[in-house]
Amino acid sequence: MASTLQRAVMCFSVSIEPCVSQTSPDKVDYEYSELLLYQNQVLREAGLYKEALEHLTTYEKQICDKLAVEETKGELLVNLDRMDEATEVYTRLQERNPENWSYYHGLEKALKPASVEEKQKIYEEAWVKYPKGLVPRRLPLNFLSGEKFRECLDKYLRMNFSKGCPPVFTTLRSLYHDKEKVAIIEDLVVGYETSLNGCRMFNQNDDGKEEPPTTLLWVQYFLAQHYDQIGQQTLALDYINAGIESTPTLIELFLIKAKIYKHAGNIKEAARWMDEAQALDTADRFINSKCAKYMLKANMVKEAEEMCSKFTREGASAVENLNEMQCMWFQTECALAYKSMNKYGEALKKCHEIERHFVEITDDQFDFHTYCMRKMTLRSYVDLLKLEDVLRMHPFYFKAAKTAIEIYLTLHDNPLTDENKELEADTGNLHESYTSTTETLNFIPPAWPGELTLM
Repeated sequence: MASTLQRAVMCFSVSIEPCVSQTSPDKVDYEYSELLLYQNQVLREAGLYKEALEHLTTYEKQICDKLAVEETKGELLVNLDRMDEATEVYTRLQERNPENWSYYHGLEKALKPASVEEKQKIYEEAWVKYPKGLVPRRLPLNFLSGEKFRECLDKYLRMNFSKGCPPVFTTLRSLYHDKEKVAIIEDLVVGYETSLNGCRMFNQNDDGKEEPPTTLLWVQYFLAQHYDQIGQQTLALDYINAGIESTPTLIELFLIKAKIYKHAGNIKEAARWMDEAQALDTADRFINSKCAKYMLKANMVKEAEEMCSKFTREGASAVENLNEMQCMWFQTECALAYKSMNKYGEALKKCHEIERHFVEITDDQFDFHTYCMRKMTLRSYVDLLKLEDVLRMHPFYFKAAKTAIEIYLTLHDNPLTDENKELEADTGNLHESYTSTTETLNFIPPAWPGELTLM
């Protein structure tokens, strides 16, 4: 297989060589640049790393995407075990964007640290070079433990809480599989909260200046998410209520309170608090969508449609407009809501609407085939071809297929009778093809991917 691929690569290189040789070295041409990058990609996929590096070096001046050149060069040098040169490349990339995680991982591969201490030293040097950088302080938390973890986490949290960074908990969520680290996080942040309440500093022994009142707010915001994550919703509500009492106009607090109630199983109360958040900023489309989603989870379909109508086209039904815009999250949640209310007909309609969206996406791709070839964007074209292989593994399609299959199995196991006229009438609204076995089989994905968790 490998030799076959390499022969195919050689044929491709020979076929485009006339195009490459006829172009002036000083000419800057985007389409020609894309052709060169695709040629290099083919060489890399065939495992011809040395030839790919030589090709990249030869045509570097004619390639417009300089960032892609540097990133590719770093990857090739690592694969060729030329670690000193790879270190220089990743150091330059790090200087260009010190918040890019992949550059630090590339630098680790190039330097090959033999111990945790050597690996930590890489990031300590970055702390000095980029004192405001968050990524070089976050990444060591993945491999440190014990007191070193506590020390590094302390600096990271203080920096974020002082700046007022709402997503800090999200950046640390991946650490919650380690019970030891969870205990350290809780001990540190609870200590912050106690000390800030007493002396407005992170620690009573600190000699620094006092923190502003907002620092305590973000600590309480973090603790609410922390206790919600570990399943202690009562404590989480205590902290989020304290935050709301001090700052009743901060929308993020209401979002977290709604999420806590959702995780506690009280979806009606969660929808009510999400509606409170939406009322604070009616022009925010994200909050509007979140509120509609929570309403659908609470089986409040009509209320969710009215909520979405604030951002849909005037003079048209919100449901029809959302269908035209292929708003699949809404249709997915609608299907689940109707299913939980035993309105199988309406649920299946939504599932088949989602299925039609994917058929339209596939049909729309035909126009892109000729466009890619005309514009010579071959890398994008290859990505398109790869997308076609996994299109129906998308979480929206998977959820719709799973919901439809479950409904059809329920109807097969429990056929409709005259005693359930309402359900029978509801199912009767379906087009004949919706209830056919053949249509159902079209829903089954080619693989069984894990469901995407939407928080």
